[in-house]
Amino acid sequence: MGAKRALIVDDSKSARVFLSRILEKYEIDVDSVENAEAAIEFLGSHRPDVIFMDHMMPGMDGFQAVQAIKNNPRTATIPIMMYTSQEGELYLGQARALGAVGVLPKQIKPADVSKVLYQLHLVADRRTAEQTSFKPVTLEAVEVLAEGVAPPGSKPLTDTALRDLFAELRRALMASIDTQSERITSDVRMLIQDAQLGANSPARGSRESRSAWVFASLALIVALASAGLWWHEARLRQDLVQQLAEVKTAAAAAAAAAAAGAAKPSAAIDETPYLGDEGPGSADGAGESAAAARTVAIGAAGAGLAALDDHKPIVAPVPYGEHPLTGSRLDLLRQVFSRLAARNYTGIVDVRTFPGRFCLVGNATEGYSIAPDELAYSRCNLVGNPLEDSLAPSQRESLGYANLVGEFRSATRGALDIRFTAGDATALVSSYPQISSVLTAGEWNKAATSNNRIEVRLK
Repeated sequence: MGAKRALIVDDSKSARVFLSRILEKYEIDVDSVENAEAAIEFLGSHRPDVIFMDHMMPGMDGFQAVQAIKNNPRTATIPIMMYTSQEGELYLGQARALGAVGVLPKQIKPADVSKVLYQLHLVADRRTAEQTSFKPVTLEAVEVLAEGVAPPGSKPLTDTALRDLFAELRRALMASIDTQSERITSDVRMLIQDAQLGANSPARGSRESRSAWVFASLALIVALASAGLWWHEARLRQDLVQQLAEVKTAAAAAAAAAAAGAAKPSAAIDETPYLGDEGPGSADGAGESAAAARTVAIGAAGAGLAALDDHKPIVAPVPYGEHPLTGSRLDLLRQVFSRLAARNYTGIVDVRTFPGRFCLVGNATEGYSIAPDELAYSRCNLVGNPLEDSLAPSQRESLGYANLVGEFRSATRGALDIRFTAGDATALVSSYPQISSVLTAGEWNKAATSNNRIEVRLK
């Protein structure tokens, strides 16, 4: 296998040289350019194994460059690691939503780069000949095991797998120890400098006292750091063993339940057309029934994917006043993405939100609420969706959703292309009733509740 290659995109020459030296220690060939435009031109004829992208650059910035690279099918699967002086979960979520695998601080440390290279499998493991990838045990993994489908990258729960997990844990601890060592070294240098200043004092007794204090401080720092690292390793080891025991118990219970129900006809898939809150007896007319028949209700254990396989969208209602991409909708999306990844699906997953127009009472100062069902429609203070109208384009994708998309893009190496679209409010599941003097708020809001939804489609 040939040497791995990395592309550094940064307008600072010193930053490019510094990062290049770190990467070359791992025998990685390095190419570098000074702006995003040059990077895109370089990618037209080269394919590096990883891209390190600065955020703030003249002309096209890092975000725009990541978006352009991920929109090109030839370069979409190249992992991109951004680095910036900005901090916080919001920036991390924005970077991951665009397709970056992660974010490093602008003052890059060798330990951070080492961790990234191991996670991307660009360098061999320092302790085992076989490369490993530590992944925490999650409830989604248990559900997939219960269905008889192995999650991507999972291993059987054997002694070998357990040893691999402990090896990965040790590797993570080594990275943490490297970071702590740098901090301790910095503190020691400062104390030595203070000791040297004290050594210039004419009083010998004062010098000896100062030296004794310095060495005592050094011993205390080393002792505290060692105790903290030991406690952290023991805690992680205990948590990992407990999680593995829980997974084994859950998998055994799921296997027993599957064996008990093997002779029964499958009732997992529910392909009943989604009718919102109206039910089969709705009086919305044949046109609405035809529209509703094109959608599928969310069933248990695979109904969603059955709908997607038939090119029908999965539909989830959104209660009034809640962000569409939070709560139970976010859990639904995680379940759908997990099953698509387990099936090695390659293609576009389109997530769309559609706002309902509610009959509301209240005012802009104190806020609006759903009008009582018996209230006449003509007495509504507002007909609309204040939360949807107040969301800026950057706020329509919640932080939790952005992190979820980044997680699955990284896990599938770009094979799962998840895209978000704000749907048209005129695309209705249930038509609004005709306005009249006898129309009530309850009748109107029944249709609004059906239309306030998210939909997931495969393309």
